[in-house]
Amino acid sequence: MTTATATKYVFSFGDGKADGGATMKNELGGKGANLAEMTSIGLPVPAGFTISTGVCTYYYDNGETYPEQLRDDVAAALEKIEKAMGAKFGCTENPLLLSCRSGARESMPGMMDTVLNIGLNDTTVAALAKKSGNEQFAWDSYRRFVQMYGDVVLEMKTLDKKEIDPFEHLLEAKKEAEGVEFDSGLSAAGLKELVKEFKAAIKERTGNDFPDEPLDQLWGAIGAVFSSWMNDRAMVYRRQYGIPHEWGTAVNVQAMVFGNLSEDSASGVGLTRDCSLGDPGFRGDYLINAQGEDVVAGIRSTKRVEESLHDDMPEAFDRLNEIGKILEKHYKDVQDIEFTVQHGKVWMLQTRNAKRTGFAAVRIAVDLVNEGLIDPKEALNPRRIPADDLNQLLQPIFDPDAKAAADAEGRLLTKGINAGPGATYGKICFHAEDAEAQYNADNDVQLILVRRETSPEDLRGMQAAKGILTAFGGASSHAALVSRQMGKVCIVGATELDIDYQAGTMSVGDKTFNEGDYISIDGFTGEVFEGSVTTKPSEVLDVVIHKAGDPEKSETYKRYAQLMEWVDEHRTLNVRTNADSPDQAAEAIAFGAEGIGLCRTEHMFFHHVDEIREMILAETKEVRQKAIDKLLPYQRSDFEGLFRAMEGRPVTVRLLDPPLHEFLSERHLEEDPALAGQLAKMTGKSEDEIHRRVEGLHESNPMLGHRGCRLGIVYPEITAMQARAIMEAACAVKKEGIDVHPEIMIPLVGFLAEFKDQEKIVRAQAEAVMAETGQKVEYLVGTMIEVPRAAVCADQIATGAEFFSFGTNDLTQTALGISRDDYGGFIGYYREHDIVPNDPFQTIDFDGVGGLMKIGVEGGRSSRKDLKIGICGEHGGDPASVKFCHSIGLNYVSCSPFRVPIARLAAAQAAVSQG
Repeated sequence: MTTATATKYVFSFGDGKADGGATMKNELGGKGANLAEMTSIGLPVPAGFTISTGVCTYYYDNGETYPEQLRDDVAAALEKIEKAMGAKFGCTENPLLLSCRSGARESMPGMMDTVLNIGLNDTTVAALAKKSGNEQFAWDSYRRFVQMYGDVVLEMKTLDKKEIDPFEHLLEAKKEAEGVEFDSGLSAAGLKELVKEFKAAIKERTGNDFPDEPLDQLWGAIGAVFSSWMNDRAMVYRRQYGIPHEWGTAVNVQAMVFGNLSEDSASGVGLTRDCSLGDPGFRGDYLINAQGEDVVAGIRSTKRVEESLHDDMPEAFDRLNEIGKILEKHYKDVQDIEFTVQHGKVWMLQTRNAKRTGFAAVRIAVDLVNEGLIDPKEALNPRRIPADDLNQLLQPIFDPDAKAAADAEGRLLTKGINAGPGATYGKICFHAEDAEAQYNADNDVQLILVRRETSPEDLRGMQAAKGILTAFGGASSHAALVSRQMGKVCIVGATELDIDYQAGTMSVGDKTFNEGDYISIDGFTGEVFEGSVTTKPSEVLDVVIHKAGDPEKSETYKRYAQLMEWVDEHRTLNVRTNADSPDQAAEAIAFGAEGIGLCRTEHMFFHHVDEIREMILAETKEVRQKAIDKLLPYQRSDFEGLFRAMEGRPVTVRLLDPPLHEFLSERHLEEDPALAGQLAKMTGKSEDEIHRRVEGLHESNPMLGHRGCRLGIVYPEITAMQARAIMEAACAVKKEGIDVHPEIMIPLVGFLAEFKDQEKIVRAQAEAVMAETGQKVEYLVGTMIEVPRAAVCADQIATGAEFFSFGTNDLTQTALGISRDDYGGFIGYYREHDIVPNDPFQTIDFDGVGGLMKIGVEGGRSSRKDLKIGICGEHGGDPASVKFCHSIGLNYVSCSPFRVPIARLAAAQAAVSQG
């Protein structure tokens, strides 16, 4: 048992005064802090109170109980709401109704629970009908309350994925009986019957009676919201976005205002700028005579604020635009708001910094700088542009010719609302759990999750799918909101689609598609096509890599280029690339790479596999040398190409690293039955001798076997050939007038003696080549730090090595004792059960592997103060890992070419955050 130390648990807001503000997100959560802030700056906010996140922590630490004083604090806060709103909770003449919503310090849209219209029962509903003069409205609110409370608090759920929600089933039957299309068309009498039917279904399914006492209803809702912090979808979401479980959620209790009161009332959500592509201007979704859940749930197709609200409610439209400008100027960021219009008056229910795609994030950040709202340094804030989101700007789009051909062939099926940019194709999948199962079986599977509408329970399937398509919902529906944050291609509100979960079909017009059929979706235009449509590079790639697009005509590229200028002004960490060919090097340079941090020479050998196999099969040094001599000109030519492409930038070349069986093994002989005979003919040996030699190469644990510097020590002629090839290439390119900076890296060193052995060979060859050619080339000899002993003994190794490069792929394997080839069977379970916070082969294990890196940096520089240190594992392109590398004082990170922009942005963000 623990004891809560906080003395203030409940924070009130209303009547222009608030106990908190925007700076108190840790205590009040984002929603509560912003409700208080909006109240303080004079915006119309219904009165309410926030129960702090500290109570959530107490709740879980103390057996789902509350601090003793909480009930009294809530009662006092409730009286303040009653006074501000001029109504009384549970009153039989002028009843106050309440909403109860979650609110974590980081926005988690749709992941936790909400209950509206708390306080209604058979008595107060009559009072609400009399007070409002609208019996249909009162019973519609009661129906909604019973439905929500039954689902959220009493946990009345569907029994299987194909079953229609039991409340929706009863609701649809009632609409059909009365011959109406929408919920708002039901009569008061029909709604009364529906309330009774809902309560009966709750009793039958859950065994619980529906509570009539308003205070019991309120505390049931508060408990349900706190409990929803640990529901499955919320935990999955937090794992994906790195939100700690221990933070907890606040609970916001607020007076209800009613968008379903009349034809001059409405509910809606809005964005102060487009968050799909970043275009300026207020836009959003709304429904007249509806409550908020109708808008975000996607059950009804919404109307667009920017298209029709000016005609429907001109005063509300003008007020919303005014409020949007006030909020954007106040928060200096694009805002995502929830609003209700009651009898023409606008009420604000929420504002938060909006989730946005990578496209929108870049445009909005750059535009806000150009508009004078923020400075370039602030534009680099990772909350505005998560570094990984730059990847979205590099993803394919549909080839215009292929798309036009698909249209001409009659394959354009329908058009919805473009909610998540990009273009993709995949197999239709109707259920989130099926998508997750298919992805777990095959991580390369291409799926489009096709739903009538999505709900928070679909999060796992949305993660697994390449794209999301819904028949209902607007640009602010759950599907749109979550897909934007995930960077998924998304189309919502494709109302011509008829999706039948029972039959497992999607129909549009006279065409019917089954689960597993291919469709293509264009998240820029909202178009849905039958079959697969060919893609082409994005606008940014067209300009940067293919030199095909006009930079001045691409709004996306212009803002990308402006952003990257600011990135390079602020970052201190250099960014290199992992490249083995001139083409890869050229791509990386176009993306801003400042050198090659890792050239894997074994990749070059795979183009000359006969020669390498001849070397492997040699049984004497003389025969081996003869085979190696054949490889020398190929290696030299490869290095010349790299040095030319890099135009004076440093090039780190790793000497041969993998075990020899990767080039010749029993598997190769089994897959190609003729290979043994070919090798026998090439070497003059018998096939039996070939098989015996190959058998001799077998290792039980090759990752820890005869590889890396161990190969060069046992077979020094390999090291000598590679060193000579590097230096001959460097001298030849320098003679052409191109500056060269080779850095020769000895792999898998654990002992200083290993390094010294190989360094001696490298330097002897380098001196010989420079003497032969008459060229003087400055070069370095260093090592990879990829086994724990090398990190621990870095002070010794640095007495010889002129640079270090952390090979974090192997360092992770050797530090954790986990094979990256075999960890797939358990890493998902480890992530799911919070054994590890991240996949350690994607994000550095900061405490363990990162601890070894710190030891390596400190030890290395204690012996050689100017020691250059980098990282060349694929962690070098992971934003969190890049920031860690900055924090421990590395000179550079190195990653694959297409991760270079991401690493540059992450490096700038690390520098800015450090101050």
